[in-house]
Amino acid sequence: MSLAGKVAIVTGASRGIGKAMAMGLAAAGAHVVVAARSEESRPMLPGTIHSTVGEIEDAGGKALAVPTNVRDEDSIRHMVDRTLDEFGAVDVLINNAAIGSYTPFLEMTVKEWDLVMSIDLRAPFIACKAAAPIMIEQGGGSIINISSHAATNIFSSTLSADSEEIALIGQNYGAAKVGLERFSWGLALELGPHNIAVNVLKPLRPVITEGFLAQRPDADVSTWATPADMVKAATYLADQDAKGLTGVTVMAEELVRRLGL
Repeated sequence: MSLAGKVAIVTGASRGIGKAMAMGLAAAGAHVVVAARSEESRPMLPGTIHSTVGEIEDAGGKALAVPTNVRDEDSIRHMVDRTLDEFGAVDVLINNAAIGSYTPFLEMTVKEWDLVMSIDLRAPFIACKAAAPIMIEQGGGSIINISSHAATNIFSSTLSADSEEIALIGQNYGAAKVGLERFSWGLALELGPHNIAVNVLKPLRPVITEGFLAQRPDADVSTWATPADMVKAATYLADQDAKGLTGVTVMAEELVRRLGL
């Protein structure tokens, strides 16, 4: 698949799945905006927007680091404006930035609820609001919202197999991902007449990332997936518009297998 000449924004791209997708899109020829807060590496969470851009450029790709706090509307709009200033277009938007939660309901504070909702649901709404008018003016585009098995599962699958603990996924995280999927479904219908595809992408299994390992250091990762299938699926979806695949929730592994990617 070739994304030559297309411009893609990937949020949460300093590490993990976001970084992998940014590098995959760049390898397919896209100019990639690497957006996240991380400008300095931390011991438990290595990686920055600048290191991701460096790896893309070392591989022959073209990328731009844009410091972005997705909790802040002005920061998100600056991200989109900076993309236009540098590359003159926004063809692909991947709303990947997210924060997880395993806090039980009775222990969860309003602050914790609001934090997850602001990053996992409110931020994609704002990013779509900023990018959609540009895509409409251009004649089309692709929006990919990254969800999780938490949208349809109550219990976590990230614990070690021999663990006696049964971890409930945080109600805030699960609810935010359900909301994101419903939002995407409706948005696909609203933006379809403007030739904009809107799809949800999520993995079938937990994916090995720096953030996940920091959050669940006790996990048995032997059955976890690498980001490879997410990268292949995201690259395919990035090349869609409303005349192609839109309005669906895609499991990365299933799409890769069915299309032979």
